[in-house]
Amino acid sequence: MEAVTAGARPQGRRWADVFERPGFLASLLISPAVIFITLLVALPLVLAVYLSFTDSTAGSLHGKWIGLHNFRTEWSNPAFKDAVWHTFLFTVFSQAIVLLVAGMLAHFLMKSFRGKWILRLLILLPWAAPLPLSLMGWKWMFDSSYSILNWTLEHLHLVSKISPPQYLAQPRLAMGAVIAVHAWRIIPFAVVIFLAGLASIPKEVDDAAAIDGATGFRKFWSVTLPLQLPIATVALLFGIVFTATDMAVVYILTQGGPPPSFSTEMVTTWAYKTGVESGSLGPGAAISLFLLPVLAVVSIAMLLFARRSEVA
Repeated sequence: MEAVTAGARPQGRRWADVFERPGFLASLLISPAVIFITLLVALPLVLAVYLSFTDSTAGSLHGKWIGLHNFRTEWSNPAFKDAVWHTFLFTVFSQAIVLLVAGMLAHFLMKSFRGKWILRLLILLPWAAPLPLSLMGWKWMFDSSYSILNWTLEHLHLVSKISPPQYLAQPRLAMGAVIAVHAWRIIPFAVVIFLAGLASIPKEVDDAAAIDGATGFRKFWSVTLPLQLPIATVALLFGIVFTATDMAVVYILTQGGPPPSFSTEMVTTWAYKTGVESGSLGPGAAISLFLLPVLAVVSIAMLLFARRSEVA
């Protein structure tokens, strides 16, 4: 009896053993994030899927079940097709600019020079500044009457004072404006990711490349780029998701215009106008869900590519 009592473990020690288990501790630490994502992402997504199969309108989260009617109607809608094409152009061109500029800035910031911290601060400001405030500044700069860009170009005799560019009123200029502003907003985030990737490259790799005679562009193409490709792929993936699902830049600057062509109408702005402004919750939910399978496929493909690149 005494031997059994001596071998028995105290009750408090049993609870300590439970908390020391890696699986239990990991689940405990990640549970707040899981609950947060479930409440703010999963539940609204389930509700949107349900609404997309109904004819629900504003003021009610219930409606008649109509199956795939909303999806078929929008798929045959020319306005929706234009919005999909504009979203594709918006995403591709803005991310091309982001990758090019962010890569150049990151490589430049890896060097030592005076005032580097000031440059880093200026690069991070677009990401840290309140979005509505910064977009109102851009809208003022693109204004047809008070544009500082037109004022500068007029004094350089590059544009006419009589008919200056209407950045937010001409279809091609409006698309270029929203692409430029969105790229300006995302570049700081991409620069931080690129800097992390460059900092993770061991110095021995650079020394070995220098011994082998790989310098300049050859070193970048044969050494730096392959090592940085996995993290650059992740940066591109985040950029694609942020861009394809963003409506703030377009809505504040152009509201999807200019009319009558609505050359900057995106899937997100079209879903907002249909579901919120027009009160058609069912069709609006269906429009917003069109991007979900596309982004899922793109995300899986890019993550697999990044994993293979890292292994290689």
